[in-house]
Amino acid sequence: MYTILDIETTGGKYDEEGITEIAIHKFDGHRVVDQFISLVNPEREIQPFVVKLTGINSKMLRTAPKFHEVAKRIVEITQGTVLVAHNAQFDYRILRTEFRRLGYNFERKTLCTVDLSKRLIPEAESHSLGKLVRSLGIPVSDRHRANGDALATLKLFKLLLSRDSDKSIIKRVIRAESLGELTPRQLDIVDDMPLETGVYYMYNKEGDLIFLSHSTNIRKRVNQHFTNSGSWARTIQKETRKVTFEITGSELVARLKAEEERQRNKPKYNAPENKQVKILEQQRVVQGFYQEIDLANNSILLIDKGRDVGERSAVLLKNGVFKGLGFYNLNHQINNIHILEKIITPMKGSPASGRIISTYLQEKRVLKVIELN
Repeated sequence: MYTILDIETTGGKYDEEGITEIAIHKFDGHRVVDQFISLVNPEREIQPFVVKLTGINSKMLRTAPKFHEVAKRIVEITQGTVLVAHNAQFDYRILRTEFRRLGYNFERKTLCTVDLSKRLIPEAESHSLGKLVRSLGIPVSDRHRANGDALATLKLFKLLLSRDSDKSIIKRVIRAESLGELTPRQLDIVDDMPLETGVYYMYNKEGDLIFLSHSTNIRKRVNQHFTNSGSWARTIQKETRKVTFEITGSELVARLKAEEERQRNKPKYNAPENKQVKILEQQRVVQGFYQEIDLANNSILLIDKGRDVGERSAVLLKNGVFKGLGFYNLNHQINNIHILEKIITPMKGSPASGRIISTYLQEKRVLKVIELN
């Protein structure tokens, strides 16, 4: 027995969100045998971007039941079922958080239709709910409302059930009740992480650096490490005892810094550089992303966001080769070559550094490009 679920929330800080709408369809593998659909008064502010996305505002929820008034119904309809949702770890975490506030330990097995569709429809261009159902010709109405998304997920799940003829894949994708939920130690770690761009570092109990990476939202990414399934993810979850971070402000700086420190420290759970890539002897930036400047033959600074208001980051390239990066507050710091050399942290770079810069400049524009004499 399955319960197909979708939740809309207030948005906001991690583990402080509240439910604004919930839709649950109890599905026996053939038909829906029960359902529960309701707006919920979250007793907290709804983020403006969420109001714009869902159309749900505080006025609509004034007379809606509070979560404690619908909690019993949710327990009853999901009892003995596997919770099915698109990005199930999110919906399951939100539900468990709401029940935890009531002093109740809500536990259910979960099945994520993102994971399932990646296994059964690997050729799909995107596995997001909207794009995936459109590509499959599945009709969708009331997108970004709980019942509209729940019904779309139900139709998708029926299709996935039919594709998994021997049901072996579904058995492997179902997560135990405890998976997708953080331990108290992991919750403490995630709470300490910022919602900002930078590099994060994961350490084992001996204090050894075992993994590092970058993200535009460090807290969200670390949380994903602790809730993802798979043998690699479980190993990281089991061994990680401490996570630290360094905010960079600029995604380009975060990517370059993470690459440099991976090369220096070689954490055991970071994938090694592809051997074919190591054959490359240079790391020049591909020309043409800024038509007014020949990146491959000039010494330039790529100026981007800094770590806080008034600060900027600077990435230095000499003749198209990455040489280092730093942060500054005043223009004269980068206009004076002697000061510039002091604020830039020299870096060895690697073939990957050039590709990082090249790729970044294809995807986005930095704030400014300065040619150096």
